[in-house]
Amino acid sequence: MALKVELKPGEKLIVGETLITNDKQRARFFIQGDAPILREKDILLPEDASTMAQQVYLAVQVMYLKQDITITQKEYFDVINQVLQAAPSTHELIADISAAILREDLYRALKLARKLIEYERTLISHVSTSNSGISAVRDHLGLSRPKSTGS
Repeated sequence: MALKVELKPGEKLIVGETLITNDKQRARFFIQGDAPILREKDILLPEDASTMAQQVYLAVQVMYLKQDITITQKEYFDVINQVLQAAPSTHELIADISAAILREDLYRALKLARKLIEYERTLISHVSTSNSGISAVRDHLGLSRPKSTGS
């Protein structure tokens, strides 16, 4: 069964190790075969992987596109150890990603890594909200400014 892919004008698609860029008109492709496929919205460039979860996604993305789980294995293990230390609540999701990698179900691992990025955003937003809430309370109470010692 063929995969139907519709590209917007200028949209990019990776098929295997080939980057395809659509021209100025909408295009529809029917792709058959086993080559890994990523739409532009799912492609993470190395320079854009600024968080630990994005670095996990990037490592899995390379595994998926190269169809080789050993290619970024060291980077993957290094970053998941950092993620687990920083956010132990990610353990189950990390375990699911790792299990998918071991089964060589790399597309599933990539989808789970996307969920890790979403979860990381949620954690960061909770911390940001908590910190701004604490700052607002401290400001209201007049505790946010260091007291002068008066000389």
